[in-house]
Amino acid sequence: MELQERIISQFHYHMGCAAYSAEQLPKDVEIASQMLHECFIQEGKVLICGNGANAANAHHFCAALLSRFRQERPSLPAFNLSADSVTMSAIERDASFQEVYAKQITALGQQGDILVVLSDNGNCGNLIQAIQAAHDRLLQVICITGQNQGDMATVLDPDDVAIRIPSDNETNILQLQLVTIHCLCDLIDFQLFGSNT
Repeated sequence: MELQERIISQFHYHMGCAAYSAEQLPKDVEIASQMLHECFIQEGKVLICGNGANAANAHHFCAALLSRFRQERPSLPAFNLSADSVTMSAIERDASFQEVYAKQITALGQQGDILVVLSDNGNCGNLIQAIQAAHDRLLQVICITGQNQGDMATVLDPDDVAIRIPSDNETNILQLQLVTIHCLCDLIDFQLFGSNT
């Protein structure tokens, strides 16, 4: 029974944070979805990055844009900068791990594109350099982080959007990061193609 109680408490904790997020995040998620909608309308692309489990969420987001979310529709241009291990290891070997995303953004990013950064704590140097590289290339940035944005908050521009999941629990942030990604996918599909749900 003790194990089941722990399971139930995990679900309750997640539901509580999800309910609070539903009150706190809609405005920022809406703005982010409108940015992404405009990017795709203008034939821009989305570059996505994150480290560790955040990179897994980046992979999922990229796949949902390139393939489909809930309904069949044309593919949307998205690149997961976390996915190419050969490129990342080459940059790390020849430069440094801090530059694994910045170098890719400098090469691939163009004005009108958007960088989406996923981070639970906002303190990873390679993600901060990624944001700076995006600004150098005139990209807007969307960050999906925990409530403590860390050092990332210091490099965001006024035109960027920070979606701050109201939790400091890494596991909970990752779970709600995924819910936020699904909200963005739904809103993008709805704005671009209408919805069949």
